[in-house]
Amino acid sequence: MRIERAGFDKRDPRDRVHDYRQYFSLPDDATLRAQGARCMDCGVPFCHEGCPLGNRIPEWNDLVYNDRWREALTQLHATNNFPEFTGLICPAPCESACVLDINDDPVTIEQIELAIVTRGFDEGWIAADPPDHRTGRSVGVVGSGPAGLAVAAELNKHGHGVVVYERDEAPGGLLRFGVPDAKLEKWIIERRVKLLEDEGIEFACNMDVGGDVAAEDLLRRHDAVVMAIGSRLHRDLDVPGRELDGVHFAMDYLYQRNRFVAREEGRPARETAAGSAISAKGKRVVVVGGGDTGMDCISNALREGADGVVLLDVYPPLPANGRPPTTPWPLPPKRTNTTYALDEGGERRFGSEVVAIVGRDGRAAAVRGWGVRGTSSRDLEPIPGSEFEEPAELVLIAIGFSHPEHEGAVTELQLDTDARGNLKAPVYGTKVPGVFACGDARIGQSLVVTAIAEGRRCARVVDQYLGGTGEVRRISADAMFAYEDGDPNSLRHQAETARTVTVGDAFWSGPRDKR
Repeated sequence: MRIERAGFDKRDPRDRVHDYRQYFSLPDDATLRAQGARCMDCGVPFCHEGCPLGNRIPEWNDLVYNDRWREALTQLHATNNFPEFTGLICPAPCESACVLDINDDPVTIEQIELAIVTRGFDEGWIAADPPDHRTGRSVGVVGSGPAGLAVAAELNKHGHGVVVYERDEAPGGLLRFGVPDAKLEKWIIERRVKLLEDEGIEFACNMDVGGDVAAEDLLRRHDAVVMAIGSRLHRDLDVPGRELDGVHFAMDYLYQRNRFVAREEGRPARETAAGSAISAKGKRVVVVGGGDTGMDCISNALREGADGVVLLDVYPPLPANGRPPTTPWPLPPKRTNTTYALDEGGERRFGSEVVAIVGRDGRAAAVRGWGVRGTSSRDLEPIPGSEFEEPAELVLIAIGFSHPEHEGAVTELQLDTDARGNLKAPVYGTKVPGVFACGDARIGQSLVVTAIAEGRRCARVVDQYLGGTGEVRRISADAMFAYEDGDPNSLRHQAETARTVTVGDAFWSGPRDKR
């Protein structure tokens, strides 16, 4: 490989910890095109399998290399409603599945994806595209995270009226309230929400279904209801001292920090209740759990001015090649050698399990633990003589989520749950006619890209329930025969671009639509 991998341009960690702006940016077009050239257009593109959306990665890599950005955008939007989200915060399992990753650095797939959609917005190619017909049917979507937004967008394309109910003050779910602005600035969410509104989707915020409005009322208002409520029941840390002041769930902390940034920028945000503020300023912080949520806690704590941040992770240290034996190619590893938060000054300690929290005057003062060996939290064994105590005035629990909250709409609608507590909806439909589920609420906590894929698939099932075909794409004869006019969306143009469909001229000489 003569062209080496060139990733995002990252701001100096010493500078970026003093603000909440995005910490990275795209390289120039020449670099991006060269990165597209690294794609080998594999006969069996494992990146397709690695991506839950099945993104047409080799196709748009090649189009970028050939400087055909608008066509690349068409290919990108064919499988992904929100590439600006996945291009910013997806952990890119597609790159772990890249064939180049066997013995070289993978293609910068996520970076090219973000570059395409950024170019689309900059050029004005991405604009509201409301459906040209309405079915008269109505769907209520509960939850406005990536799954809820995706199912709403797709159902709206089918021509159904869609209302999205969100219990928080603005749409986005954990995209807005869980992900720091350093990774995803919130104007990006607002730009997409504005497009969805212009296409006819209605958002009802500060509306807790099962609280402010009865779930049964939604069934009366709408022909179908989709539960896209996420997986929000925290996994707790069952150790002595858990009840001490200064011990909090990580997501509660991230909610407060994201609302702080919103207020600083003049955006609407709920105030923190008196006496419930969580602050890392001037404190020794210990984060329990080594995933993305834990890293986001490090990032926020450093920006607040913490006295030091240590993350304790039960996972074993990574081998030199970054791939543990449990996640061989093409599987995505659970941990990476470094992260943006560790670059900024956080410390990670592998093989460390917390067994108690020590208090002083009712507040957390330290955590006690020991070293462990094992492949994950499921098979840990303590290492004799490895006990430790770490000062901690703030302890943030970031060990994931168990299942969706059952109190409220789930209980009201008497929906069944599976053995893990997720909503039981084998092919997106629950046992209640007209009620569907998708995203983390159905499959458990997962990735943003998986949530979008869930929403898209669920929309097909809901459309079929409402009498549709489940297929959004409707190609008029004008579009089919528009190749001669240079229309990149025409069927003939797309067939020839894909290089996998060969059609004789006789096919294209058929009758046009009647005018």
